[in-house]
Amino acid sequence: MGRVDEQIDVHWSDNLDVHCHFCQATHRCDDRRMTHLLHHTADLEWIPLSAGISFKPITFFPDDAGYQLLLRVEPGAVVPRHHHTGEIHAFVLSGQRRISGCPEVVRAGSYVYEPVDNVDSWEAVGDEPCVIHIEANGRVEYLDDDGNVVRHTDAGSARAAYLDWCRETGRTPHPGLVGAA
Repeated sequence: MGRVDEQIDVHWSDNLDVHCHFCQATHRCDDRRMTHLLHHTADLEWIPLSAGISFKPITFFPDDAGYQLLLRVEPGAVVPRHHHTGEIHAFVLSGQRRISGCPEVVRAGSYVYEPVDNVDSWEAVGDEPCVIHIEANGRVEYLDDDGNVVRHTDAGSARAAYLDWCRETGRTPHPGLVGAA
């Protein structure tokens, strides 16, 4: 499977300048516990969520207030109608998608901000999967036709899905993703 993570050490001098072996730069810092945690998402397999939709976790915020992930949606797959209890920041890395009710196609290189209480649905369009870097704050509540919440996802459930997948496939979880909320 290749490397999944690296702990990047820093070397301290007495004046609190640090040399980082990750970026090869010197930084001024007053926190001697500073390290970088590098997560090689390219080495992680796509984790299935539902038909045509999979993800790769990037990070979970303290207290499970939110998380970041890569979401892959195959052409024609639909992300069902959902409500956001927190802000969403989404940057399309490849492919394209169409938000229901909007004529514009959101293409690679586009950023979409979704405010608190936004309700939407969308579909991957075109010939290639749509891959999006998403920061989700709060819960994403999936709705039925009457507007009732039928299920939800949040940092805790995304982490649980990742850990379940690791257990089922015999993978070792990334150390930066297994901490308690």
